[in-house]
Order: sequence, then C-alpha cells, then structure tokens
Amino acid sequence: MASSASGRGGGFPSPAAVAAFVVLAAAVVQARGSSAAPCVPRVFSFGDSLADTGNFPFLYGNDSREPALRPPYGETFFRRATGRFSDGRLIVDFIADTMGLPFLRPYLSGRTAEDFASGANFAVGGAMALGPDFFRGRGVPMGDRMHLGIQMKWFRDLLDLLCPGNRTDCMGMINQSLFLVGEIGGNDYNIPLLSRVPFEKIRTFTPSVVNKISSTITELIGLGAKTLLVPGNLPIGCVPNYLMIFKSDKKEDYEPETGCLRWMNEFSEYHNRLLVDELEKLRKLHSGVSIIYADYYEAAMEIYRSPKQFGIEHPLEACCGGGGPYGVSMIARCGYGEYKVCDEPQKYGSWDGFHPSEAAYKGIAIGLLRGTYTQPSIATTISSCPQLIELGSSIEYKNCSTVLHMKIVAQVIGWLFTLVVLLVCC
Repeated sequence: MASSASGRGGGFPSPAAVAAFVVLAAAVVQARGSSAAPCVPRVFSFGDSLADTGNFPFLYGNDSREPALRPPYGETFFRRATGRFSDGRLIVDFIADTMGLPFLRPYLSGRTAEDFASGANFAVGGAMALGPDFFRGRGVPMGDRMHLGIQMKWFRDLLDLLCPGNRTDCMGMINQSLFLVGEIGGNDYNIPLLSRVPFEKIRTFTPSVVNKISSTITELIGLGAKTLLVPGNLPIGCVPNYLMIFKSDKKEDYEPETGCLRWMNEFSEYHNRLLVDELEKLRKLHSGVSIIYADYYEAAMEIYRSPKQFGIEHPLEACCGGGGPYGVSMIARCGYGEYKVCDEPQKYGSWDGFHPSEAAYKGIAIGLLRGTYTQPSIATTISSCPQLIELGSSIEYKNCSTVLHMKIVAQVIGWLFTLVVLLVCC
C-alpha cells in the first residue's frame, strides 16, 4: 500500500513542486544574467588587420586575389570567413567579450544608430597610420591605401549619426566609452620592408608614425574620450614570413631564447619606446584622461619564450601556408596557390605567416586584461569592471558573462538544495 506524504515530516516534495522550483531557479538565473551591465557602454576601435572584425570585405569584397575573404580563414571559431585575418577571434574580440559587450560591429556594416549601440570598429586590414602622400613624398612607391585619417573621418560621421544636429549630445556617451587606438603603424613599416626600401630609411619614418598616433589621440580627447587603450607594435622579428624573407646564416642575428630575428625585434622596441614617451607627454597635457599603454610586444614575447604555457607547440610556424621551415613559402600563401592547413591551429603561434593565430591572440589578450601588460593597469583604470580584477587572479581566461552566470547558477542551486532539504526534513 502506498504511504502518504501529507505530514510536515516524512516523504519528498511532489514532482510538480520540484519542477516549479527548477523553473523558478532558471528564471532567477535568466533575470540575473540579463541584468548584468557591461563594464563600459561602448568600445570604439581603430587599426589595421590585427583589429579588423569585418570592414575589409566591404572595401575589397570583389577582389578574388584576397584569400582572407574566404575559408580557411575563420575556421576555428566562426566556422566561416568574417573578414578577420586569422582563424578565429582577435584581441579586440576578447576585450569586448570580457567587457560584457558583443563583438564589435564593423563600421561599414551598419546603417542606423541602433546598429552601433555597443560601439563600432573602424579598423581595416592593410591600413596605415600615415597617408600615402607621406611615402610618395619620400620616394617610396605607394598606391591609395586606407589610413588613420580616414578612420577618424568615419568616427566623426558616426557621431553625426548618433547625435544628429549636435555632436555635443554624444559627449556623455564618449566620456564613458573605451577607445582602442591600434594596433596601427605596423603597415607603415611592413609595406616598405616588403618593397625592399633600405631599413635605415624606414627607421626615419617612426617619429612621424608615432606623431600621427599622438595627434589622433589628441583629436579623440577633444571629442570627449576619457579612456584610451593604445597598443604598441608586435615583435615583427618573430613573424614567420620575415623569418623566411630575411633568413640569415649569422647566429648572432637571432635571439637565442626565441629564434626570432634580433634586429627586427629591436626595431619594434624602438617604435614602442617612442610611443611610450609620447603617451607620457599626452598624460601630462590631459590629466583627467586615462591613457593606457598596451604592451603587445611583451605580451607576445611571453608566448614566444614559454609557448607551452599557452598550449602552443609551434610558436614560429604558420598553420596555414606553403610549408617550409616556418610554414610559409614564396610560391603559396594561406588560401592562395597550393597551400597547406594544419590540423590543430591552437598549437601554432601564427595563422598565415603574417597574422597571429587565435591561440596567440587569446594569450596576448589575457596578459592585457589581467593588467600584466598594460600601463597603468587596465584592471584598476576601469574600476567599474570587477571581472578584470577577478581575471587578474585567475589561471584561465573566462569572460565576465560566464563568470557571473556560473556564480549565479551555483547560488541558485544552493538555494534550491536548501529548500528541498527543508521540505523533506521539516
């Protein structure tokens, strides 16, 4: 005979009651998760292929010679080509995600103010800091190319869209937003290097490149920007294509610890020193503004020095390319010609010989977001972002929504367990 469970003491709650509690718990989780505010209302990004989340296809989508517009680009995370020059996410993607925002919309893909509710990305693959006239005036052949001046025009046009009739109405929004100014300037060196312009001449371009970045920051501050993250250049001496092109028989040309080209990395450090000095001058001129230097160089060098800590086994090889000792060749490149693609991109430091893999981008992003490679620390500068503090003490990268969601789930499960125990025992 079945026993009764009508008293306060014996038996278990009915299945209907348990189901009701589960539904209630799920509702609480959903409500708590949806109410979590992002760390900053918007992110605006400027730069080149290291930051482009999809403007490139709108400008060059009809160019069948550009392999980044088709697979295998994007295969790791998005499962399709998105215009990103990698197999997956970029540093700006990890930053936006950690801030509690969706991936940044490419500026050229939006039409309405609602499209840019979380910010916009103006970066374009192949973009330079300086305009082509600068190089032509110095005897360097240069076609028309995207540059920082055009990206700033796009930003001003966006302000007219967001605040029609009066840009000053956007001031509050700009004050609270995060501006990622770069990485930019790498192509001001890459294009002349690949054109075999004498290195001594290329080095003379650096003060002008840094000045352009500085004037752009000043203009953004004038428009209301209060928090700017300014990346330095990556260690170009560790780029597989450069390791192939500038291969040397001299042992002293290479860093013994990493195998990267010493003289090229020293040039990256030279650019970064000038940039750091310029940012310090800007901080003195704009005391109420947070100008954060993002040390892409040292964040990346940590990967090249200790790749296994990041799960990377081939730090100086391209996953996708023409083969050879660095995964690249002169006759084929990723997506073009008789190229090869590795089976495990997460084990490679480079995706296509010029651009990092998602695994490398993620490693760099972790170093930045933890505050290890930002000066001053981004984790303390953006005080409204407690998950950055938590990330600084964590071992693995977790985005803020995931951390928050897991905490809420654990809390609700605890409540549910306690309630069931009370119903059973009391």
